[in-house]
Amino acid sequence: MTQYDRPTTFAEHTEDVGMPDLSGATVLLVDDNLQNLELMQAYLEDLPCRITTATDGIDAIELIERDQPDLVLLDVMMPRMSGFEVCQKVKSMPPTRDIVVVMVTALHEVGDFERAVECGTDDFLTKPVNKLELLTRVKSLLRVRLLKRRLDELLALRRQAAPDQRASAEAGENLEAEDDEPDAIDAPRE
Repeated sequence: MTQYDRPTTFAEHTEDVGMPDLSGATVLLVDDNLQNLELMQAYLEDLPCRITTATDGIDAIELIERDQPDLVLLDVMMPRMSGFEVCQKVKSMPPTRDIVVVMVTALHEVGDFERAVECGTDDFLTKPVNKLELLTRVKSLLRVRLLKRRLDELLALRRQAAPDQRASAEAGENLEAEDDEPDAIDAPRE
């Protein structure tokens, strides 16, 4: 059970406003080249998050639907389903659209970057991947993702609390209105 699985109150959520703990996060690496996959995995091994892998776009979609990662590092050129197609599918499905997608590509044409943006990618990394750049981007984007998740949870708690607060406020207003009306017994007789 992670910190996000247990029910919490609005006050508990707002007390901890520090940086999110990355140990509950999941990163999916997708590349058809096993050397690239192993290299990125080695670069990320010191992060406290869980790392999963897929070797093509179809396997990636199956993993994403089954066990939604927080971030996907996605190769562009792959057999069976390209990274562009994977990204577009992930971003078009409501349950997965908030997953951070980083396209990792050896392509350097402006048109390729434009196509990736049209598909919904959140960021780019170029191959060969620089370890410092990879780690910095992954940590930063995971923090943003986890903070957004926390914000969504807080807003949901607030929405849940709002009807209860409105009902309490309305009950209080009704009591005050009743106190303002003169009682029949207290009315003066003529």
